Amino acid sequence: MHTFPIRVYYEDTDMAGIVFYANYLRYIERARSDWVRRMGIDQGEMRADGLIFAVRRVEADYLAPARFDDELTVTTSTGQMTGARLVLDQVVRRGDEVLFEAVVTIVCLTVTGQPARLPALLRQSVH
Repeated sequence: MHTFPIRVYYEDTDMAGIVFYANYLRYIERARSDWVRRMGIDQGEMRADGLIFAVRRVEADYLAPARFDDELTVTTSTGQMTGARLVLDQVVRRGDEVLFEAVVTIVCLTVTGQPARLPALLRQSVH
């Protein structure tokens, strides 16, 4: 499991002072990018080699609001994996309280949009 800290900034909140719902997607994206980087995968090099990651599906549950200046933690854990698809479970917490949960399906594509195998380093790291 990968853990990534996030602090809520004023710009993340709406007029009610709570995190705007779409920002949770930004938080989990940052956590996924950090997770991939820590595995040793350089997405810039991947792109130069003609491959990219893309989000195919997100199933999200908003459970409680985060507010300005909250310290949050995003955890990412792996679920099901095929040759070109990986399902991740991502959770945003404030301390022990779960605020947001998402099941995210990531696919690997060529830069022209054709399905491709996940990088070997990722497949080996997850299994």
